[in-house]
Amino acid sequence: MARAELMDFDKALELFEPVMGFEVHVELNTKTKMFSEAPNVFGAEPNTGLTPLCLGLPGTLPVVNEQAVRYSISLGLALGCSIAESSSFARKNYFYPDTPKNYQISQFDEPIAFEGSVQIELADGTLIDIPVERAHMEEDAGKLTHVGGSSGRIQGADYSLVDYNRAGVPLVEIVTKPIYGGEHRSPEIAKAYVSAIRDIVVSLGISDAKMERGNLRCDANVSLRPRVAEGVETPPLGTRTETKNVNSLRSVERAVRYEIQRQAAILAKGGSITQETRHWHEDTGETSAGRPKSDADDYRYFPEPDLLPVVPSAELIAELRAALPEQPAVRRRRLKAEWGFTDLEFQDIQNSGLLTEVSETVAAGATPAAARKWWTGEIARLANAADADAASLISAADVAALAVLVEAGTLTDRLARQVLEGVIAGEGTPQQVVDARGLAVVSDDGALIAAIDEALAAQPDVLEKIRDGKVQAAGAVIGAVMKAMKGQADAARVRELVLERASA
Repeated sequence: MARAELMDFDKALELFEPVMGFEVHVELNTKTKMFSEAPNVFGAEPNTGLTPLCLGLPGTLPVVNEQAVRYSISLGLALGCSIAESSSFARKNYFYPDTPKNYQISQFDEPIAFEGSVQIELADGTLIDIPVERAHMEEDAGKLTHVGGSSGRIQGADYSLVDYNRAGVPLVEIVTKPIYGGEHRSPEIAKAYVSAIRDIVVSLGISDAKMERGNLRCDANVSLRPRVAEGVETPPLGTRTETKNVNSLRSVERAVRYEIQRQAAILAKGGSITQETRHWHEDTGETSAGRPKSDADDYRYFPEPDLLPVVPSAELIAELRAALPEQPAVRRRRLKAEWGFTDLEFQDIQNSGLLTEVSETVAAGATPAAARKWWTGEIARLANAADADAASLISAADVAALAVLVEAGTLTDRLARQVLEGVIAGEGTPQQVVDARGLAVVSDDGALIAAIDEALAAQPDVLEKIRDGKVQAAGAVIGAVMKAMKGQADAARVRELVLERASA
């Protein structure tokens, strides 16, 4: 794939105004699929969670999942949307191997929720309202795995495998209106918006929202229009591209920045932008052309004849509204107060995009300080080194278990970093890594005293120096003991024992 020419980001913004829009797909964690009793289980053996309906076999009829409807209404309310008195399903027709019916049951002109707004917070505390056009219910497609070739894409693959387990999983697609005025902060706004959506669905408990698993995916639309002098009529919106299925917060930010730079380079030379879908390549930090982007007419939408409209009662909407959790902004303020963090400490978590992970780690038993330290420190460092999302490396439960081992004195920070690397490498839980590698701190004073005596024998003048008030001389013995114990001694305890020896 030839590298596209890119314009300097600041130069691109001098010449063009970026306009964005996002479609975020949220997989709902219902027990069964959207229109059948097939199980909704992530990670099951391929093609085991199926019914005849999932395969589009003749004579099968869809039945709406009531829980999915309730979840969709709750999400619409949390987005500040109005809930439709009546909404209907439609068939979205397209032909692709992962869609066995050759159409997707979705919603077209009568979505379940419409006209909402999501407030996001940027790194410096700036608040921005993102307008939501609609949130509609639909079913997910299956999953294709392209085998052979170097890119993992269909181009150049030897063959493709299809897993229909995901076909029919309940989805809510959240569509924004065009977002103007982002300017140089457009990539940051993109990341903050998707992060806010993730926080909302996690707080509702309606989705696992793990982007690395595809529970939450973002299609990022970007277009540019030329800047004009004041008083000149504003030109129409430029042609947009849609970067599909971006599955990490970091990638959303990078993909938007890349498209602004790529499109600006083309337009500045008099070229034109193709309305198309594009694929994001995490390894190279680039997008590549997918297929020409279809408009609504191309999908030949028509009403789903086998399903009645969804008509939620006022009582149901009131019940779900009353059960809504606190808004993410309110939650952030509460957590900051509960955890006792300064503005800078809490902003550190916010800027890292790891608030959910830190919160889950605290809930799993870690102290707030330990959770913040590990996620924004060593885990973030390893993630940057691996060019990966921190949340994809390790679970909150394992981070909490690691923090508890340090708190209990079973591990020092140095040993804990080794354990962390073992967990990320797939060697097991923190305790399993400790046991397998023999990394626990030596807590037997007898073993420590023996090592201290050996170190003192090699440095006979240390005790006299300590007795003469030169306590810092103990450092040489402590270092020798730590080396002898392969770092598995508590340095503070070793120091206590050395000083006890000196006072004897």
